Amino acid sequence: MLKTPLLHPELLAALGRCGHGTQVLLADGNYPHNTGAPAAATRIQLNVTPGLLSVDQVLEPLAATVNIEAATFMLDAAGGKAPAVDGYGALLPDVPFTGLERFAFYDAARDPNIAVVVATGDQRQYANLLLTIGVVA
Repeated sequence: MLKTPLLHPELLAALGRCGHGTQVLLADGNYPHNTGAPAAATRIQLNVTPGLLSVDQVLEPLAATVNIEAATFMLDAAGGKAPAVDGYGALLPDVPFTGLERFAFYDAARDPNIAVVVATGDQRQYANLLLTIGVVA
């Protein structure tokens, strides 16, 4: 039996193939999961129903499983932080965060360094998060 809080077999396998600097996209239910990331990225469909699972619900066990060195969030239409970002900061208190305008975020999420895309059912707007995997100290 695994001792990690993350038990999803395909997500664990995809994370196991990642290395330092690889990125993981946690995408809300409105994100274009199939076209908004590189074709080679592994896609994990956790969008069970609207509202399940949220990005926070995926982030918590993921953060306990891999070292995250940086996070990038999507800015809202006014150029500010969406309410979802506060929850991410609480789950990743020692991780530096950067905000990107919506279309700049889409461009960043299409970078070939994105190895994993996790589709959630999060219904909050601008709840998308790019995570950069760090080294194990």
